[in-house]
Amino acid sequence: MTFNVLTRRLHYWLTAVLAAPLLVVIGSGLLLQTKKHVGWVQPPEQRGTGTVPALDFDGILSSVRQVPDAQATGWQDIARLDVRPDRGLVKVLLRSGWEVQVDLGSGRVLQSSYRRSDVIESLHDGSFFAGEISRLGVFLPAGLALLGMYLSGLWMFWVPIAGRRRRRQRSAPDTIAPA
Repeated sequence: MTFNVLTRRLHYWLTAVLAAPLLVVIGSGLLLQTKKHVGWVQPPEQRGTGTVPALDFDGILSSVRQVPDAQATGWQDIARLDVRPDRGLVKVLLRSGWEVQVDLGSGRVLQSSYRRSDVIESLHDGSFFAGEISRLGVFLPAGLALLGMYLSGLWMFWVPIAGRRRRRQRSAPDTIAPA
């Protein structure tokens, strides 16, 4: 079997094997590319008052508790805080997937909304399905296979070009340079 035939067969079968994981990666990647522009993926960032935090941790927690949808009873419900002093706010990300934006100056809740970007990121890297098993056992091999498809596709693109070049060079008459 020649290298060209092997490359075409590899490309053909990898396409079938990679269809589902690549669809997930491409679809979630497109959503992640637009996350700052599409409020459905990630809530838009608001502006608070002031750039110096006047709110302590207890103040942040009491502000978040005011949002009924967030269902935050204590710090055990909070996954992380994202402090943005230049915008005067803190984003409180809850384990439930909700994001509450609190004004660092007044403690007022600027916005509360469900945040889908973290779920989409876990879909994108494959950890959504079975954690590390699917991420390393399915999506990593799919990425390596995609690299193989990319390289075999480049080879299939280059072979006809190189063949035409060789044919042109062989059929070109030899010219003798004037002395």
